[in-house]
Amino acid sequence: MDSKWNVDVLKPNPQQILKNPLQSIQDKIKHPVGSASLKEIVMEKGLVGKVCIVSSDSTRPVPSYLLLEATINELNNYGIHDSQIIILIATGLHRPSREEEREKILGKNLYGRIECVDHLATDMNNLTFLGKSKTEIPIYINKYYLESDLKILTGYVEPHFFFGFSGGCKSIVPGVAGAITIQANHSAQLIASENSRFGKYQENPMYLNSMDIVHITGVDFIVNVCIDEHHQITKVEAGALDVAHDLLVQYQMNKVFSPIKKLYDIVVCGNGGFPLDLNLYQAVKSMAIGEMGVKQGGTIISVNECSDGIGQEKFK
Repeated sequence: MDSKWNVDVLKPNPQQILKNPLQSIQDKIKHPVGSASLKEIVMEKGLVGKVCIVSSDSTRPVPSYLLLEATINELNNYGIHDSQIIILIATGLHRPSREEEREKILGKNLYGRIECVDHLATDMNNLTFLGKSKTEIPIYINKYYLESDLKILTGYVEPHFFFGFSGGCKSIVPGVAGAITIQANHSAQLIASENSRFGKYQENPMYLNSMDIVHITGVDFIVNVCIDEHHQITKVEAGALDVAHDLLVQYQMNKVFSPIKKLYDIVVCGNGGFPLDLNLYQAVKSMAIGEMGVKQGGTIISVNECSDGIGQEKFK
């Protein structure tokens, strides 16, 4: 690179990782925010037949196996057996998980031990219609989730290029929603909204629609984390969806974000490596970041491996 060039490197502020993430997650499950503890919720429900734990899919770099193992350890301690638990991978409209991806999501201590299924957004036989949202979005949700006595969401919170932030209600819509529901909420009109941007969520129409639907589907408990650029856990919250998610958003805003103080002629950006740059569809996220820092008429160079190609066939 020419030494005469004026180059700035913008990156997240450094974060301290948790020394014992598994124990930290279990501690938060025992001492949640905004809700009773998971043990108290189980005891209050009385007879719990089936538990559904929603997990991120392979396109997300969160160490799901830690969240799942900590949660299941606690459930086992409360008298819930492995045979009562199903892990539902929140694929949204993404492709189904490959077996090696599923093994990585569950980890060596859970893979082959706990029942695990992918959500299939286009399989109407595995969806239940719940009516329409306040904004007339048809609500189709995975049957495994709805028919469970105890509903738990796991995931991670980071900025999202049109949803504001990931995590929280995003595990339901788009995570385990039907294609009709997802497409209605991810419409071109809503994506074009000035409030459908990185870091905006309380005024974001897609986030608000998703929260409305969550209030209809129900959720008993969430376990969400923040991670650093090496995909290691830096912060964990558990408990009520809105409270836990808000705390992690505020952590991101206060501890991680770096301001873009000026606009540039050229912006070189990327998704941050595998699995975030798995395909071209996911790579669009880095282009949206580049847009925030480039001058009108400037150039965005988005660098992503895209080891899985362009994405789903329908995306082509």
